[in-house]
Amino acid sequence: MNYLYLSLNLFTIFFPLILSFDRKVAFYREWKYLFPAILIMAVFFIGKDIAFTAYDIWAFNDAYLIGYRLLGLPVEEWMFFVVVPYACVFIYACLVAYLKTDLLKNFHRPFLLILSAVLFVVAIMFYDRLYTSIVFFITAVLLVYNVATRQPWLSMFLLSYFVAWIPFLLINGILTGSYIDDQVVSYNPDHNLNIRIFTIPIEDSIYNLLMLMMTVQLMEWFKKRASAR
Repeated sequence: MNYLYLSLNLFTIFFPLILSFDRKVAFYREWKYLFPAILIMAVFFIGKDIAFTAYDIWAFNDAYLIGYRLLGLPVEEWMFFVVVPYACVFIYACLVAYLKTDLLKNFHRPFLLILSAVLFVVAIMFYDRLYTSIVFFITAVLLVYNVATRQPWLSMFLLSYFVAWIPFLLINGILTGSYIDDQVVSYNPDHNLNIRIFTIPIEDSIYNLLMLMMTVQLMEWFKKRASAR
C-alpha cells in the first residue's frame, strides 16, 4: 500500500479548502453552484476515464496506490475529479474577487479561436490516436461555442487556467514520473502525440483545460439560473 497519489489529492485540496472562508472571496458561498457542476463534469470524465483505462490508453501503477478500485479506476482517480476542479475553480474565484482589471479582455477571444482551430486540425490529423483526437476535438467544440456566445466569464477563466499551470506542473509532473522512480499514470504512446512538457503529455494540458472549463461553465450557468429566479 502506497499513499503517494492519495497524498497528492489531499495536498491539492488542503489550502483551497481552508482559504474558502476568506472574507473577500467567500468561496464557500459558491459551493451550492460548484458541487453540482463538479458532479456533472465528473460523470462525463469518469466515464471517459473508465473507457480509456479499459482500452489501455493509460494505466495506473499499483505501486503508488492504496489498492482499492471502483469500476477499474483507483479511488484516488475518483478523488482527482473533485479536488483538482475545486482547487482550480478556487483560483478562478480569487482572481474574480481580487482583480480590478480584466487582464485578458481584449486577448482571450482571438487566442481561444486560434487554439480551437489548432486543436481541431490536430484532432483530424491524428484521429487514430484516441487520447489526442477525442480530447482535442471536444475541447475545440466547447471553445468555439463559448467564444461565439461571448460568455462573460471566459477571459477570467483563461487567466485562471494560466495561473493553474503552476500547480499543474507540480502535481501532474509527479503523477507522470517527475521526482519519483516510476510513473503513477503511464500512457500508451499509440494514443497520444508523444510530445511532453517535462514528463507531462501535452494532451494533459488540454484535458485539464476541458475539465476546468466545463466546471466553470456549469457553475456559472447554475448561478445565472439562480439569480434569474
